[in-house]
Formats: sequence, C-alpha cells, structure tokens
Amino acid sequence: MDKRVQVFALAGISGVAGSYALAGYTRQFIVAPIDAVVVRSTPGPIVAWMITNVGDAGHLLHIALSMAIAGVLLGTTAVLGQFVGAKLDRWFLAPGVAGVLAWALTVAITTEPVLSLGAALPVALFTVIGAGSLSTADHDPSRRRALGSIQSAIGFVVVAGGAGWIKTNSDTETADEEPASDPPSPVTRRLEEANTQSLDLAADNVPGLVSSIGEFYNVDIAEFDPEIADDDWSMGLTGEVETEFSVTFEELTDRPTEHRYVTLRCVGESLNGRKLDTAVWTGTPIKPLLEEADPEGDCDCAMLRAEDGYFVQFPVEALEDAFLAWEMNGRPLPKSHGHPVRVLVPGHWGETNVKWLTEIELLDEAMDGYWEQRGWHGTGPVNTVAKLWDDTRLDDGRIEVAGHAYAGTRGIERVEVSTDGGASWTDATLSAPLPGEDVWRQWSHVYEPTGDHEVVVRAIDGEGDRQPRDQSDSFPSGATGWVSKEISA
Repeated sequence: MDKRVQVFALAGISGVAGSYALAGYTRQFIVAPIDAVVVRSTPGPIVAWMITNVGDAGHLLHIALSMAIAGVLLGTTAVLGQFVGAKLDRWFLAPGVAGVLAWALTVAITTEPVLSLGAALPVALFTVIGAGSLSTADHDPSRRRALGSIQSAIGFVVVAGGAGWIKTNSDTETADEEPASDPPSPVTRRLEEANTQSLDLAADNVPGLVSSIGEFYNVDIAEFDPEIADDDWSMGLTGEVETEFSVTFEELTDRPTEHRYVTLRCVGESLNGRKLDTAVWTGTPIKPLLEEADPEGDCDCAMLRAEDGYFVQFPVEALEDAFLAWEMNGRPLPKSHGHPVRVLVPGHWGETNVKWLTEIELLDEAMDGYWEQRGWHGTGPVNTVAKLWDDTRLDDGRIEVAGHAYAGTRGIERVEVSTDGGASWTDATLSAPLPGEDVWRQWSHVYEPTGDHEVVVRAIDGEGDRQPRDQSDSFPSGATGWVSKEISA
C-alpha cells in the first residue's frame, strides 16, 4: 500500500475513534455535526424514498457516510502534515502540523477544544509512520513496520471503541414505569388502570395499553439528541404577540399539572408497522401560555421550534388542546423523547409533536415546516388504522388474532375482522376505552380455522367512518388501507 494512502487511512480512522473515545456517542463526537449537515442537505425525494423503502436501516447509511466524511477530513490533515514536513525537510514537524490541523478542524466542527484532542492526538501519532515520505525513501517503513502500524491502529480503534461505549452508556437513562408509592400517585393509578383494562391475550407480541419507555418507538431528524439540563431550559413565546416572554422549566412545572394518556403514531411507518405507542404523560396545557402572549390581529399560525433545529407549523386552534409534557410514565422525560419538555398535539402525527421545544413563534401567515419542505403533507390528522400484530394458535386448535386500533381524536368505535379475505365480517372484542381523546384500543378475535385463509382487519372511528380500503405508502400523508395476513390452518 502506498505510504501516503496508509497514513491517510490510519489517521482518519484512528482520529474518528479517538473522538468517540472522549466524547462518546453524543453531539460532541466529530461525526454528530457532520451528520446533522448530511441529514439537512439530503434532498426531500431521497429522504422520502429512504423512509418508505429502507426504513430504520436508513439512519445507518447516513451515519456511515458521516463517519466516512469525518475520516476523510482527518486523514487529509495527516497528509498535509506529511507534506509540510517533506517540503521543509523536517520530518519531525509532520506529526505536530497534522495534530494541530486535526485539532483545529475538530474544534471548528464540534466547538469542543478539550474533547477535540481525542481526534488530534491519534492523527499526530499515526502521521509519524509516514514522516518525510514525500522527499526521501530513507524513511520508508519496511513491510513489517507497515503491518505493525496497521495492527496498532486496529488495537487503538478497539480500545477507543470500548472507551466510547463506556462514555456513552455511563449515563444511561432509567427507562421504566414509576415505582409504586403509598398512597398511589396519579400516574401509578393511571398505569394500573391501563393494566386492568388491557385484554387478556394469548399473544406475546401485542403490547398492553401503555408502552414501557424502553419500548416506545423513537424517530428523530438526526442521530444525536440534544442534551439540555432542566435549569438551562426555557421556552420563548415570540412573533405576532402583544407581549413576548419566556418561561423557565421551574415556572412551567409550577403550573397546573395533568396526567394524560396520549398515543403517538409515526407518519413514515408501514401500514402494519409498530411505530405506534401510548404513554402516560405529565405536563400542563399550552392554551394559558398562548393567552398570556395575547396573539395580535389575524395571527392564526404558530411555528414550534426545537433545540435540534426541527420546526413544525400548526394552526393556532390546533394548539388550544395541546400539552407541554415533562414526564413520561412517571419518569422525567428521557433525553431521547425530548427532555426536558416536548409538545403533544392531540390527533396529529408523532413527527409533529416537537421534542426539545424551545420556542413558539406566532405568525400572521402560514409557513412550511421541516417535513413540508421535504414534500410531506404537514400537520393533518392521523389516519385511522387497525393493526394486526399477532396470530396465536390456542391449545384447543382455534386461532387468536390481535392488535391495536387508533384514529386520533376521533376514537375507535369498532374493529371488524374477516377470516375469509373480506367476504364476511365479525366485530372484534375491544378493550374498554381509556380516559382521553387521543388514545388507542386493543382488539382481539378468536375463531375456528378452516384451511389456509386470509385475515383482514379494519377499524371504524368514533364518527362512524370506516378505515379506507385502498392502500397507499406512507409518503406523503401516512400509510392507509386494510391490513391483511395469510394464515395456514
């Protein structure tokens, strides 16, 4: 291998690994800001295609690309260091120049001078093996030395990877339900209520009426979540208002508190996907804050902005029943779900329920939000869906099919099941409705199978409208259609 190529590769890889060792998988990792640029620069049609056709694996591709870019940038500093050393015929300058360039580059990307040493030092170290290579062959390493350098780099990457993993997981969030209290807290009572009203299913793959925090689906525009301490958080109400002001976390949590069941569904999921979950959220209504801001004139839109650069526009009237949440299932809102505060807007797709909320700007005319700029259809209400998540053969030979149904604030009135491909229909058994206007319901149906057959499910919402039969992909308005499955007798 050409020595310059070798130095370029080893310095780039080890520099990325060194940054990971000190920063962990956080926004201070050199890859994180690059990934944010990659995500925001990707054209909307490509994003839509990736979501529809690649799904969750898509984030691995943009992370891999971002790591490659970081490696190329750091590897280039090593080559430049080599070049300067050779040009001046001072080979010993090469690692110092490379290290300084790598440090300056990483600081420019991450704004973290100390943590940037994690990338700079290994770049300088692995530049040493190629010092002076552009001017003389006397310093060319032997094959054995080259192999030793590669082995050293591999060893360093392994050690750095372990250190980065420890750094990343040392502050792992506790993601479970609220512990029992005496007397039971409002959240504990809600969790118990949901557990009591869940159907007694044979299925193992159908969650209860409240999802655990660790199992609750999670989708963000970028891979690396913001980290905001409670004391550092504030939210501004700005724009077309009589009085602009901000509220701190302490001031927000001193307001009247509610505990709501709220279901969220991902607009980008497949028709029978599993990005649909429910939690008990603790927070306060947003309407009093809007009234305090006193919107001016014909102001009928609001732009909600987040710490990670995400933004969503809503009609102001849609926010009148919205909710600012700071707890989830009795725990402080996890970082991955928007700590310290997120918004929940009843009946709207999960993507519009902004995490890490920092500003509500009142507008006098509508503007496109983040996903609207990429071709998705804004903040419309969620589509009605009945999910068929499990089929279980019982001991007596019958089959139980089960899942969840959701229609946003319209609620679920019935779920119908066909075991003959849609020729005939039977009402499924439904869980009792939980309190709240934006909550899913479980359904199940047990029947005697007669040969191979197709099971189809459809929901009827609280307004009497049946789930549309025609199927469509998630882009641009969310997946629609009846869910079906072929089952062998």
